[in-house]
This record gives sequence, structure tokens and C-alpha cells, in this order.
Amino acid sequence: MLELYLPVLIFLGVGVAVGCISLGAGYVVGKLLGVYKPDAQKFSPYECGFEAFEDARMKFDVRYYLVAILFILFDLEIAFLFPWAVALKEIGPVGFWAMMIFLSILVVGFIYEWKKGALDWE
Repeated sequence: MLELYLPVLIFLGVGVAVGCISLGAGYVVGKLLGVYKPDAQKFSPYECGFEAFEDARMKFDVRYYLVAILFILFDLEIAFLFPWAVALKEIGPVGFWAMMIFLSILVVGFIYEWKKGALDWE
């Protein structure tokens, strides 16, 4: 029974070995060929291209979060479409119409958000 896991263990071992060798080679090449010139600007914190002038816990505009949530919502829609399209022959008409109902609900939500102006960025 344990011999069935041997290919998995070999695969994991090769993966770990390739990762360690890649990291080690990158470190060695960086130390040998890399130029180390410390600079005050290199060590400064970087936040979205501008200097940090307030507390790191400052409040963001609600529209930022709204656009992020909408992106995740419609990104998940695409994530559900790929397996559905692959298995369309096996699931038959019931699966087809279930996905059409799912997509129509998402389209109604998208139209609602569009009409409310949630996708407009000022």
C-alpha cells in the first residue's frame, strides 16, 4: 500500500530540491556578481509612490473597498465558468440552466452596481 505513495514522495523531494537549489544559486550569484551600494533612498519605506506622511492605519475611501469587492465578485464568476465549460457535456441541460440562472443573477447585480455609479472613479 505504501508503494503507491512513492511517486508522490519522489515528486515532493524533487520539488523541494529544485526550490532549494534555485534559492541557493540565486543567493550565491547575487553575492558574487551583485553590487552592494547602500543608499538612504533604498532603505526608505515605499508606500504607493509617495512619502509616508500620516499614520499607517489611516482610513481609505470606501470606494476603494467597493471596487475591490466587486473585482473579487466578478473574478469568482470567471473562476466558476471554466469548470462549467469543461464539464458541460456531462452535466447536461440541468447544469446549463443552473449556470444561466447564476450568470443572470450576477448580470443583474452588475447592472445595479453600474447604475448606482459604484464603478465610476473620481
